[in-house]
Amino acid sequence: MMKKYLLLVFSLLFGISQSQIIRKYSNEFLNIGAGARGLAMGGAVVSNQDDVYSPMWNPAGLMAIEKDWQGAAMHAEYFESIAKYDYLAYAKVLETGVFGVSVVRLGVDNILNTTQLIDTEGNIDYDKITKFSQSDYAAILSYAFNPAGNTKLDVGVNAKIVYRNVGKFANGYGFGFDIGAIYKMDNGYKIGGMLRDATTTVNFWSVNQKELSTIVNGEEFNPAPKDKMELTMPKLNVGVSKNFEINSSVYVLPEAGINVDFAKTAALISTDFASITPYAGAELGYQKMIFVRLGVNRFQSITDIEDLKRKVSFQPSAGIGIRYRGLTLDYAITNSGIGGSNFYSNFFSLKLDMGQFRND
Repeated sequence: MMKKYLLLVFSLLFGISQSQIIRKYSNEFLNIGAGARGLAMGGAVVSNQDDVYSPMWNPAGLMAIEKDWQGAAMHAEYFESIAKYDYLAYAKVLETGVFGVSVVRLGVDNILNTTQLIDTEGNIDYDKITKFSQSDYAAILSYAFNPAGNTKLDVGVNAKIVYRNVGKFANGYGFGFDIGAIYKMDNGYKIGGMLRDATTTVNFWSVNQKELSTIVNGEEFNPAPKDKMELTMPKLNVGVSKNFEINSSVYVLPEAGINVDFAKTAALISTDFASITPYAGAELGYQKMIFVRLGVNRFQSITDIEDLKRKVSFQPSAGIGIRYRGLTLDYAITNSGIGGSNFYSNFFSLKLDMGQFRND
């Protein structure tokens, strides 16, 4: 029963419905983030992510890659392996900046297709039930640089191409841009900001009306949405961090900030114009080899179903990491954050820093 329920949830979240097609924000799979380090810290890496995973948090962070190239991969599974999330990335240092390319996929397989369950005369035929998959893909090209040679200011840009497929029912293509910056102050503090979907990201859908709809006793069910365009409104993430050295071997790197959605959501502060929620996280490192991380994010005001009272929910996270020469393995565990649920997901990510590997 649990798996059937979760399949229904995902078909509602990712399937094609008229409410989804015309909603003001979409492509939420690109807001999950990438790299177990950032996920373990609750996304508190907007000003301090300094590697190939930066495009998903703030592309300006690519400028921290000093030489050669970096490669990375991450895999995660949600809700008892029903949804699978994968990320691959590569970043290369150039004379004028750092170039990066990333590929993201979130897929849900074995969703029940019951559109043909009932024939035109109203008879039920369970043999007509089939299965389909829903997948979201994105290719991200990134570039980071120091404007006018100012080494205190890093700027980065993402160009995104999105492809979304809902079995044989529909598919959509989209494109958009992100822009980010990190300013390094003389006192050691870093201020970072990323404007996601800066120009809004637009998805254009093509719907297979024949496969989607069902005619029962002359009445049409599941009609195709009339509006085939989907808009992703901008989101702003701003954070401040500083590295505190406890001694020659130990440091603590905390960050705190806010996420701003330019739409009305269930955030703690929510208006018709924008919704604001805080986040915080920290990393404890030992000799830059062993890392322990904690974070909290996604504060929301929700209604408890049992007593109908309003309460605050949040998404906690934690993780560890280990680095040997130029190879880093990170792990994170975090709450899904969907509807105040208690589903926890595990993330594993791997990074190869060829510049550091060759130096060691």
